[in-house]
Parts: sequence; C-alpha cells; structure tokens
Amino acid sequence: MPARPGESGRPRSRDRRDVHRGHRRRKSPGDLHSRPARARLRGAHGRSLLLPRDRRVRPPRPRRADGSLERPARRAPVEHTDPDPVRAGHRRRVLITGAGGQLGRALQDVFAGDDVLALRHEDWDVTLPPGDALSQGGWELVLHTAAWTDVDGAEADPQGATAVNVGGTAHAAELGAPLVAFSTDYVFDGRKGEAYVESDGPNPLSAYGRSKLLAEAAAGEDAWVVRSSWLFGPTGHNFVRTMLRLGSERDEVAVVDDQRGCPTYVGHLAQAVGELVDEGRERGVWHVTAAGDCTWADFAEAIFEQSGLACRVRRISSGELGRPAARPAHAVLRSERVGAPQLPHWREGLRECLAALLDLGEAT
Repeated sequence: MPARPGESGRPRSRDRRDVHRGHRRRKSPGDLHSRPARARLRGAHGRSLLLPRDRRVRPPRPRRADGSLERPARRAPVEHTDPDPVRAGHRRRVLITGAGGQLGRALQDVFAGDDVLALRHEDWDVTLPPGDALSQGGWELVLHTAAWTDVDGAEADPQGATAVNVGGTAHAAELGAPLVAFSTDYVFDGRKGEAYVESDGPNPLSAYGRSKLLAEAAAGEDAWVVRSSWLFGPTGHNFVRTMLRLGSERDEVAVVDDQRGCPTYVGHLAQAVGELVDEGRERGVWHVTAAGDCTWADFAEAIFEQSGLACRVRRISSGELGRPAARPAHAVLRSERVGAPQLPHWREGLRECLAALLDLGEAT
C-alpha cells in the first residue's frame, strides 16, 4: 500500500516503517490495550483542514420514497458451526502489528470484541524476532499490517524495505498463529490492460513491489494474503487527507492521470478481513478492493467535489511528476475466487471517510 502521487517530499514518519505513528512515547504494558487518540485535522501553522461549519458539505444520505432517511443495512452476524477457535464465537487472542497506521486502527474497530493486543512500531520493531513474551502469547490470530510503504524510499534503500516487509512478515509468521498478511497491487507491472486476478503472474516494477512479493512468500502457504490498493481512511497519511490539505491551500493541484487503480476505504477492507477470518475462507492470496476504478486525478476531483472544495485538478503524466520508482499504469485488482468479499464502490467509501473526518473535526 504505497505512498500517493501528487505529493512532494518524504513521509512524516522518521523511518517510514509505519503509515502514522502519533507520539513516540513508549507505552507501558498496561497501555497496550488502549485505543489510539483521535487525530486532529490541522494543516500548516495549525490551521484546520476542515471548511468553516457554514461551508461544510455533508455527504448526501439516501432517502426513502416518503422522504425519511434510509439507514445502511448492518452485516448480519455469522453463524458459527465449526469448532476451529479462529472461527468460533469466543474472544480470541488477536495480535495486530502496525496498529498506529490507518489499516491497523480500522482492524482494531472490527475485532474490538476479541482480546486484542495492538502493537505500534515502538512496541515491536518487526525487523527483530519476537521476544519470549510475544512468542508465548497464545495468539489465535495475527493481523500483520506493519510495513514499509514509501515506494520511492525503497528505491534508495531496498535493503531497508526488505528488512521491514520480508523480515517483518517472516517474524510475524514465527508466532505460529493463523496469519493475515497484506500486500499490494504493485506486485504487478500494469501491462495486462485489464484487471488482475489472483492467478495472474506477478512482475513488480519497483523495489517496493519486489519486497512485497517476497513478503507474500514469507507469510507462508497457510496465511491469508490480502492484496489491496490505494488505501485511504480518516486517520493516517493518505491521498484523501493530502488532497484535503492541498485543496484548502491552493486553487489548483497537479495529479497524475495515467495510473489506474481501485481506491479502497480501510473501514471496508477491515470488515472484509473479518469476513475472511470469521467464515473460515480458504487460506492463500485474495484480491480485496473497492468496486470501481479510476485514475489518481479522477480520485482527486471526487474528493474536492464531495468535500465542497473549489480546487481544480490539473492532469499530468507520471513522467511529469518525476518519481524515482516506476508505478504500474493499470493495476486494477479483481477476485476470481468463490466467496470473495464484495466491497462497496470507492465513491461510497469516500463518502464514509469524509463523514468520519467531519465527525473527528467536530470533536476537536
């Protein structure tokens, strides 16, 4: 799940091993179960990234014929009949790595009914083997989201990216519990011209993509390997939050228009992971992305339209942006597997994300 085009500079994180870490204070063991603090949406010089209240545009809510609001249907609880402890209806011992990142936070919400230990980078540097305390934790499920996500930085330091992505995944697998590992559309070269399915052969173009492909092998055949793409959410460092910041500061933003993929809301992806695990789907590689696809420029225009920002998008080529790492031009993912989770359209994910951002802003 790579860094986004249309942005300049290196990521905010000191060593680029997590999408977002928050403060650096080492937690005491009693703090490890606590939930992360809510993010505050602040831009340059402490200015809020949100529009003034009187100019905010809330995402439209669907209405019934009589004019009343139509509430989205909740996912029905899964009927458990298998005695497998990972699928049984008791509180499982679940370990989440990369818990400070946007996906790690979303997974904490989905698995809140379990006995979850959520570890950030300062709690466990995944380039190092797990200590005795982790190895003897009696884990029934490991959700491994910790990763090196700086695509261009991996070109400059491929050994560092490999240590985090490959070594970290191998160390997570050493815990001996059922493992969910996360991969990316960047394992493909984008030259197929149509959507990639699980049986398509990978051919990564970048050091980042190669490290993620090796990480898939390190996860092992008994793991769920979830490939997704263009992740975004209300917390962390992602394309939606970057465009909201730039759109509030500028009249025009240049965004690449020759890369196509599937923007995927982390809340929807986390729910799909819960479905794979709870329903005991077959282990192996799964493509799990939002419905629909677009270019980065299309995505930026949708962000400005739904948020009410009067910012224009200037469409440019990847060559004009001049990033060190090559990106696949057409990396749309679709699943050919029976029972694959079906996620909502990426525009619906964007509406939910913006609504969550408004809620966070109103709470600050």
